[in-house]
Amino acid sequence: MDFRIEQRFAAPLDMVEATLLDPAFTGAVLLSEERDGPVLRRSMRYAFTGALSAAVTAVVDPGKLTWVDVSEHDLAAHRSRHHIVPDHYASRLTCEYETAMHAAGEHTTRVIVGALRVHMPLVGGRVERAIVSGLVEHAAREEMALPEWLAS
Repeated sequence: MDFRIEQRFAAPLDMVEATLLDPAFTGAVLLSEERDGPVLRRSMRYAFTGALSAAVTAVVDPGKLTWVDVSEHDLAAHRSRHHIVPDHYASRLTCEYETAMHAAGEHTTRVIVGALRVHMPLVGGRVERAIVSGLVEHAAREEMALPEWLAS
């Protein structure tokens, strides 16, 4: 399933980018990080927290929906590339996506474009839709939480 998520933040690009890279804001666990000039490479562990239907949970253990996001960020260009490495079900899920941030005065737009594939007969499409729905909900929560985070 291909997906595209667009976010609009009421804050300058440098503040938005720094916040979205902060593990304390994202709720992820930072596993590794290395910096080479404007290039930041990192691995972060995430856990799926969305709702899944009974049909999906019949074949997928929600407690095992954890993954590592391996990413490379070009901080000068405000772009990143991500590869998802599932902790479980590795042969059943593939996901890659890219992000780009653009400044518009005191606002910042982030566009996320990617492809998610769940290789499971019968329920693969449902799982893909559930995961993408969770990504969209997560992006909306980020938009809402960022101003409060910056104010604190």
